[in-house]
Amino acid sequence: MSAEEEEKRLAAAEESKQEGNQLYGAGEYEDAVDKYTDALEAAPERAKQRAVYFANRAACHLKLRQFAQAARDCSAAIDLDPTYLKAWLRRCTAYGELDDLDRALADASKIVELDPGNAGAVATVRRLTPIVEERREKMKEEMIGKLKELGNTVLGKFGMSLDNFKAEKDPATGSYSINFKQ
Repeated sequence: MSAEEEEKRLAAAEESKQEGNQLYGAGEYEDAVDKYTDALEAAPERAKQRAVYFANRAACHLKLRQFAQAARDCSAAIDLDPTYLKAWLRRCTAYGELDDLDRALADASKIVELDPGNAGAVATVRRLTPIVEERREKMKEEMIGKLKELGNTVLGKFGMSLDNFKAEKDPATGSYSINFKQ
């Protein structure tokens, strides 16, 4: 594509973006999504403005409560510009609304890394960390319970259960030994 053609496409994309901004400001989020999509279709593939178009479309999806689409658009923006703070913020919000707290926490942590003075992100990290750790612990306990159930099913065929075995940790090496008891 020639430089002149690229310039025309970028101008058309910027015009669509401005129209999208006006529609967003007027609360017409679905129409704004269409304009940001037009901007993405018009913009040359290597244009750095594409990250802004994706993030703006994500803002519309958030307003429309279309959180999965918002997260996808933010991911596309972040792929194009890994330091684009608005995209990280919006994706963190989308993941939070989707109850994907592991990813929301990861994004909030990245925001703090990019902007240590971001009080909202710092508060989000503080709020989500214990919740995520508690969920992980609960999942781990559930998994151990399922594994014990499976083990007892298999051992039951031999007239045994996991209660017949005891794991002892060697404090010197940190390894475990399994002892059979009756």
